[in-house]
Amino acid sequence: MTLTPALIHDYDAQAVDRATTDTATFGLGCFWGPDARFGAMDGVVRTRVGYAGGTKPDPSYHSLGDHTEVLQVDFDPAVVTYRDLLADVFQQHDPRTQPSKTQYQNVVFASTPTQRTAIDSVLADRDETAASIETRIEQLARFHPAETYHQKYRLRSMSSFLSVFEEAGYADEDIRDSPIAAALNGYVAGHHVDVDAALPAPDQHPSG
Repeated sequence: MTLTPALIHDYDAQAVDRATTDTATFGLGCFWGPDARFGAMDGVVRTRVGYAGGTKPDPSYHSLGDHTEVLQVDFDPAVVTYRDLLADVFQQHDPRTQPSKTQYQNVVFASTPTQRTAIDSVLADRDETAASIETRIEQLARFHPAETYHQKYRLRSMSSFLSVFEEAGYADEDIRDSPIAAALNGYVAGHHVDVDAALPAPDQHPSG
């Protein structure tokens, strides 16, 4: 079976509703890679990339100010917990080092007291505290969505897939918030996702 407009609509219609998902926000360098990696993860329903952690009112990629590139994920806590996501985050980078450029720094944002408690607990399991690591641990004040061309960046390089979303009537914001787009973004980047058994293998995986 190949990707079709009907498959896109059916997959997204069956996805977990936003009302039953939780949201997590992380900065892990350039946001294209984490967007694809987390989009392929079981329990992650939707992803989006953007900017956070700074004071500039309306950041953009070419006028970022003191913000950092971040990934935001909506996840089903019945499948994957916030602690699970944190464990993956701390496996993906060395928390004792930090890029000098604010744009690409490692940041774990807490949006609720429960998330901050979980962060402290995961760090304690690693014999660390927020003060002992270079990774920034911060309260999320606001998430600013990035420009369209950054959303589902790997998927957008696969014109054969993207054209089917267009045929399905998906606008840019629909693609950004689509569960199947999140999964396919990971698939095109070379990650294993459950939906890949029903899709043709891409001719090549983009790199970078």
